Amino acid sequence: MAKTRKRAGDRRDGRLLRSLPAFCKFIPFIMPERNDAQIFYDESFEVSTVDRRLRKLRVDGYKGIGMLHFLIATHIRCISMLPGINRFIAGRRIYAHDDITVVMAVKRSLSVDATETTIKVHFQPTDTIFDVYRKLNEKIEEIKTSEEDNNTEEVAETLTKAPRFLLRMAIGVLRILDYFGLIPDSLIEASPFHGSMIITDMGSLRIGPVFHHIYNFGTLPVFIAFGAKRHAYEIDRHGKVVDNKYVDCKFVIDERIADGHYYAQFLQAFRYIFQHPEILEKAPTRVIEDVR
Repeated sequence: MAKTRKRAGDRRDGRLLRSLPAFCKFIPFIMPERNDAQIFYDESFEVSTVDRRLRKLRVDGYKGIGMLHFLIATHIRCISMLPGINRFIAGRRIYAHDDITVVMAVKRSLSVDATETTIKVHFQPTDTIFDVYRKLNEKIEEIKTSEEDNNTEEVAETLTKAPRFLLRMAIGVLRILDYFGLIPDSLIEASPFHGSMIITDMGSLRIGPVFHHIYNFGTLPVFIAFGAKRHAYEIDRHGKVVDNKYVDCKFVIDERIADGHYYAQFLQAFRYIFQHPEILEKAPTRVIEDVR
């Protein structure tokens, strides 16, 4: 995303959208909390074409590239066309994120007692699936090979050592700072509640996806959960029984950042990329900037 000079009213992690219609600016006062405004959408994407493409990439040397990389890359590409999906509400104002920050939880191993942490990976709207593969895998490998706590765990550990009344006061102060956009960059980077999107791979746990709420604290406007691939025997247009593969995805989205038509365009673009996954292997020829 193009870097713009900060102006009065902008935040460290985003710029204030000043030219939005008055009704859009009014909505956060009617629905001040993200939980007030969350909408739920689920869709099953046919992934036979995606599966073949990912299999080819694994043969070409991209070991372990899979649906997680594909979904993140798809979300990034949709933002390059529909930047309003990368907005957020803070302090009852609407902002555009400065970059595309993806948050996800990672277990250091798949054992029941393995520790879990969160990671944040920063992307640009020009990133391809290969950029996603590289950046995400580097971050995951860093977490899994390190015995030390990351920034998120260090901050949580420090806060929870305080007496409960002090911890409540500290959280209250953080909420006030977040309202006015004054949280330091280091804390924003450590926070799993600040970003463009949070995603969870429930297929790795061999279960279906759930609708996961979005958080009132922070800036995350989108939560995506997806499950394991499943088979469905269906009749094609020629009357033959075919074995189709699907991935079920559930979206929880803050409705205040865009209208229904805009979200429909986003989901249609999402669906189109599933049908043409090769699109993600090249950078977009054009990136649309959000309004000023």
